Amino acid sequence: MKKLILLLLAGLILIGVINNYKEDYYIIPDQSIRIRIIPNSNSLKDQYLKKQVKTNLEIELQNNLKNTETIENTRKIIKNNLDNYNKKIKEVLKNENTSQKFTIDYGYHYFPEKTYKGVKYEEGEYESLLVTIGKGQGDNWWCVLFPPICSLEEDEHSNENIEYSFYIKEMFDKYIK
Repeated sequence: MKKLILLLLAGLILIGVINNYKEDYYIIPDQSIRIRIIPNSNSLKDQYLKKQVKTNLEIELQNNLKNTETIENTRKIIKNNLDNYNKKIKEVLKNENTSQKFTIDYGYHYFPEKTYKGVKYEEGEYESLLVTIGKGQGDNWWCVLFPPICSLEEDEHSNENIEYSFYIKEMFDKYIK
């Protein structure tokens, strides 16, 4: 009996240690809109170009979306400004002296799994604004436009109205309550 208790105790300790090494999961709400920018390649030049497009487009989007409170309003603003975003990207490419082609599309697009700052984001099809530069074979950048999570790194105080949800807590609430 003592061996069984010790074996169970060792198993529980092992499970606890393994769980401590698992990555956190941040659950992005179902009602969200992402942005993704995929560069031509992973060359320094293409990655730099991706960053320039990201920076300029993000400023434009933040200005457009700063007062939105609903996903419906956010969708409408993005759709109504697609031509403006297209022009902004053309301007960036022209300023960077490149003839790279690009596409911009709003709809549902595939996102690969990503781990960022110890948080794992699941892969899947998500509503998003997708910018593909050239062949679109480089490491991408993505963020969430609604709710406005993209601006968190720039403005740490803007997260007061954003609700965070963690996988373990949701599972606990679902099965324990």
